[in-house]
Amino acid sequence: MNPEKLLPADVPVPPGRMITSDEGDGDVQALWLSDGPVSAELWARVHAEHADSGLWPLLLDSRQLGDAEFRPWGSGEIFPERMSSPDLHDPAELLAKWWTEYTAVDEDDDMLSPDERRAVTAPFGQVWPGLAPGCEPATDPDRLAAEYAGYFASGRPLSRLGLVVARSGADALTAVGWDGPANYGNDIATVSAVVSDWERRFGARVVGLGSDTLHLSIAAPPKSTEDALLVAAEHFAFCPDNIWQRARPCTLAAYADRLVDSHCWEFWWD
Repeated sequence: MNPEKLLPADVPVPPGRMITSDEGDGDVQALWLSDGPVSAELWARVHAEHADSGLWPLLLDSRQLGDAEFRPWGSGEIFPERMSSPDLHDPAELLAKWWTEYTAVDEDDDMLSPDERRAVTAPFGQVWPGLAPGCEPATDPDRLAAEYAGYFASGRPLSRLGLVVARSGADALTAVGWDGPANYGNDIATVSAVVSDWERRFGARVVGLGSDTLHLSIAAPPKSTEDALLVAAEHFAFCPDNIWQRARPCTLAAYADRLVDSHCWEFWWD
């Protein structure tokens, strides 16, 4: 991959290099990484050219602030060989399966009693409520993504630009071989399948990635508490740590309140 050949001449490509996966034979180069921080404006310009270049831009955050290797990206801790195809997975089935797994009551749980565990996902308890309805975005998803890139970069001024050959941001997660939710599963194609569905239903765009974080802009967020509860259920199935280990109270209802009219979804896996 040579970004200078794939992007128009008026899009400045900063110094960078291809990253080789440290898995397998070490010959898979799934990621181009800039040598230093970049502006959100550059992300937006590269993103605007995606349809022609085939390159999806990612604002990448390192595992530790000031890491000279810029792990996991600069050190090649990416695993594209491990992944299946997102097209093989049904997002509705995945979310329902994960919900069942994460709401299961363990009588030996020394952290929460069965009643306390069910209360986390009230009013649904252990019953999967189904997918939230999508709606037409009130604003252009790509313009909103560019705005969110500015917010992301302002809070993480050392983030670098990653370029991945992918048909969408959702597919870029699999193509680059990211393993952020490694404690929950190693095949990121399942994550890509769900995010792809969110691209369709909520105008989601993948903007940033950390070693264990995912940052999406959302052009069509839920507008009511009722719809937000259904979205919150999807988020719990997708990333239970967002509810279990984030802002208190650690309940689906409290989390749903924060989703109403929110134009960014950010996920973190322990």
